[in-house]
This record gives sequence, structure tokens and C-alpha cells, in this order.
Amino acid sequence: MRIKEKSDEEIRTLVGTARDAGVTMFDHADIYGGSHGCEQRYGEAQPVPESERDQILLQSKVGIRSGFFDSSREHILSSVEQSLTALRTDYLDVLLIHRPDTLVEPDEVAAAFDELHSSGKVRTFGVSNHTPGQIELLKKSVRQPLVANQLQFSITNAALVAQGLAANIMGLEQSADRDLGILDYSRLHDMTIQTWGSVQSPAGGGVFIGDRSNYPDLNDALDELAKAHNTSPDAIAIAWLARHPAKMQIVIGTTTPSRVQDAATGAAIRLTREEWYRLYTAAGNTLP
Repeated sequence: MRIKEKSDEEIRTLVGTARDAGVTMFDHADIYGGSHGCEQRYGEAQPVPESERDQILLQSKVGIRSGFFDSSREHILSSVEQSLTALRTDYLDVLLIHRPDTLVEPDEVAAAFDELHSSGKVRTFGVSNHTPGQIELLKKSVRQPLVANQLQFSITNAALVAQGLAANIMGLEQSADRDLGILDYSRLHDMTIQTWGSVQSPAGGGVFIGDRSNYPDLNDALDELAKAHNTSPDAIAIAWLARHPAKMQIVIGTTTPSRVQDAATGAAIRLTREEWYRLYTAAGNTLP
């Protein structure tokens, strides 16, 4: 989502580094960089040869417009056509509804998905930022499996797990259920959780790694565990996400090649339970 102003060479280096590190999926959205702006830059700088297209997965998202959300059949179909043109590809591997549209007509979503699937323009479908009830409403009409839900999650934005760990504790803000059980729902229904904001903090919206003003204890723990595992704090932050048995798919928003490499390294590290919970509490989360 941050590549629009990057040069062709910078984009090629970023994508090449990711692929060399074993990353095979690239996440886009029609609103990133303006209307299909980042998709356009990706397609211009890094067109995928037809002979290599089956080696990567291209994902995009649809539904956020200027000042409103739109999950209408017409908009879904139009936006996907523009994404395919911008990315210079014949199909998307995954298409997500970016935000829940309270004016959604599930039959319209289903009609759009049917058309895209039957034409070969989209292979699989999912959602982003949806609750269990919103997913069930779509499933009332949508025939294709909804394979993924992209949700905000990091050590410092840990509501997905924090509420369940402090369930039924009166007077504790962490016990408030804002996700309506989406973690357990996803595991029960074999939906992959894709984590966005994977190293992002609520404090100012920046990254928590190195932010000792707001997260001194967490950064001490990250540094100590990085030394113990002979890696970087960035890798440990990703390892914390990868440790969860939900087998989440970690979305990284960095445009720095070295951090892409660190993320790939972190995904292969298996933290112990003690290490995982130490990071969780060091970030300020309560463990009753």
C-alpha cells in the first residue's frame, strides 16, 4: 500500500527480496495509492511473466470508496476489471471485501462472485474486518467458500486474543468483546486470519519496535529474545504472530527489503509458551 511513489527499481528490489525470502503472496487493494494507484505501479514495475504467474498469489480488496462503502455487484465487477488491468494479470487468486458495508445486499455480492469465479477472473474469495455475523450474512447467499478474513492484530493491538484471555473479568476494559468471537469463529470455520498492522501500535499509529517512550518493557523483551534467538526484534515480533495455532497469514506493510527478510526469518521461529506470554504482558496486556 506504500509503493506508489517508489521507483521501478525500488519496487523490483522489494518484490525480488520477498520472493527470494520465500514470500509468494502479494496483497493489494483498489484504494491503495488512490484509485488502483499501487496496483498500477506494481504492474508497471514488476509485471509477472505468464510462465511464472502460478508461482505467486495476487490478492486484492474492494469496497471502500471516497466517503462510503460499496459492496454492490456493479462496483465489485468494475473494480476487479480495473485491478486486473493495473496488475497486468488475467486473474486474482484472492479477492476480499475490504470493509463490511451495512447496506450490503448479499445476493448482489453472490452474483458478482459467481460471475468472477465462472469467468476465471477470481479464484477464491474472502473478507476483511468482518464480524462472525457479517460473514454468516454473506454466506447466506455466497456459494464460494470465504477463505480469509484480514484483521488488525499485533502484540500491541492484541484484542483478538486479549478479550478471550480475560473473559468474564468484571471492571477490566480488556474483557470487553469488540470482535464478537472472530478468532474462535475463524478457527471453527477454517478461515485464515490475515493480520494487518502486524508491527503497528495504537500510540500514534507508528511501529512499536524501538518505541521506548510508549513500550519500554516490550522493547526490552524483544531485544532479549532477539539476542537469545540470534535474530532481530522485528523477527521476534513476527514470530509472536506466527506462534499462534490459528496459523495466521502475516501481512507486512514495510517497503524496506531488510525488514521483509527479517519477517520471513521470524515466521520460521517457534517461540515457547513462556516467551509468547512474556511479550504479551510486556506490551501491557493483562493476564488474569
